[in-house]
Amino acid sequence: MRHARRRIVRRVARLAAVGGLLLGGTMVTRAVASEPPDASPAPRTFAGTASGAGADLVSRLGTDRTAGHWVDSDGRPVVAVTDESAAEAVRRAGATAKRVRHSMSELRSAASTLRSAPRVTGTAWALDYRSNEVVVRGDRTVSGSDWSRLTGVAEGIGGFVRMERTEGAFTTRLNGAEPILSTAGRCSAGFNVTDGTSDFILTAGHCGPTGSVWFGDRPGDGQVGRTVAGSFPGDDFSLVEYANGKAGDGADVVAVGDGKGVRITGAGEPAVGQRVFRSGSTSGLRDGRVTALDATVNYPEGTVTGLIETDVCAEPGDSGGPMFSEGVALGVTSGGSGDCAKGGTTFFQPLPEAMASLGVRLIVPGQKGAAAGTSAPAGQEPGTRAPGTSGAGAPAPGAGVDGSTLLARLTDRRNIGPGLLVVAGSLVALVATRWIREEQDRKAYRRRYSATWG
Repeated sequence: MRHARRRIVRRVARLAAVGGLLLGGTMVTRAVASEPPDASPAPRTFAGTASGAGADLVSRLGTDRTAGHWVDSDGRPVVAVTDESAAEAVRRAGATAKRVRHSMSELRSAASTLRSAPRVTGTAWALDYRSNEVVVRGDRTVSGSDWSRLTGVAEGIGGFVRMERTEGAFTTRLNGAEPILSTAGRCSAGFNVTDGTSDFILTAGHCGPTGSVWFGDRPGDGQVGRTVAGSFPGDDFSLVEYANGKAGDGADVVAVGDGKGVRITGAGEPAVGQRVFRSGSTSGLRDGRVTALDATVNYPEGTVTGLIETDVCAEPGDSGGPMFSEGVALGVTSGGSGDCAKGGTTFFQPLPEAMASLGVRLIVPGQKGAAAGTSAPAGQEPGTRAPGTSGAGAPAPGAGVDGSTLLARLTDRRNIGPGLLVVAGSLVALVATRWIREEQDRKAYRRRYSATWG
């Protein structure tokens, strides 16, 4: 009876080992055939294609026949048109057409008239493509007389200028994803860029004038760099050159909190309605939608034009931080009103315009040359740094792969690691059962031989 139970156990073990070999081989085959694991946990919105299609149609039809484009809730492109022939062209291209009264040329002319009026601090306006209006907002600091005067200017333009009062105040917002400090205040690293020779931090221009010296906010952090160029007001961007000329490890990753990062693969232009993400040191990772483009804000320090308007919340301490979508860099935080408890409006400096003006380009994965940063693995602790680097401008830098990162890679179903582990375990089990059987047979033979000899 005991021998029968042993035989059953051995057979079950052998069957399990063979099954493990088949399962592990299947897992390895599927992992090799599938897409490799994404190195960055970038939130996906799938709005890029729709945005490009809308932009192409607007460019082809012209500003007199269109009035902007946006992405609807389903991610499809919508184009505002002023005549039926343009609408038919949009429908033939596979997009949705919306007939409106006022063209982009009229909307831009209205915004130009507002800019030429006497400046009123605490006001902002933007082109609302979906309502086919220019929306003018005034915060709580705008007096009744100033608001009445601006309302008169709007009425003179026409009925497509909408006036709104908003809570809070439009202010620049210092700080962001990775804090940096100077005598001018506390700001944050936005994106790492290079001119091919040296590396820089591209952040908000109101963070500090040219010549400002920046330091990290951790004990022992030395000088990060010095502001060498910028524009504020008018625009809101600046360039901080690294003290040692190099961005260091993780230069293509932005921190999003909890030790995680998003790898940035390029720069682009946003679309109205597109879902976007912003990272900041005060309020962390937040998301929302682009509500308008070409916004103008009259901060107390001066007027900034050409901004991206969003409903992503931000608070003092978030300025200069990166805004992105699908791993594409879009802008750096400029300012806004409200907070993340009640919500509000936040404005961003478009990144392509800033880079073109400064003569730099993003540091992205696979970039060659001395100035290129090394990609950091996803999930790496933003606070870790490679020896000899300040880390302030590398939002998620690191010196290596820690144990948790290695475990995550091995257990990723898209990796060949799990399949290889199953195959190895099955082989060990198969060899072990074979060895146990042979050892038992040898012992049985010795017992029988001893009994026969005796």
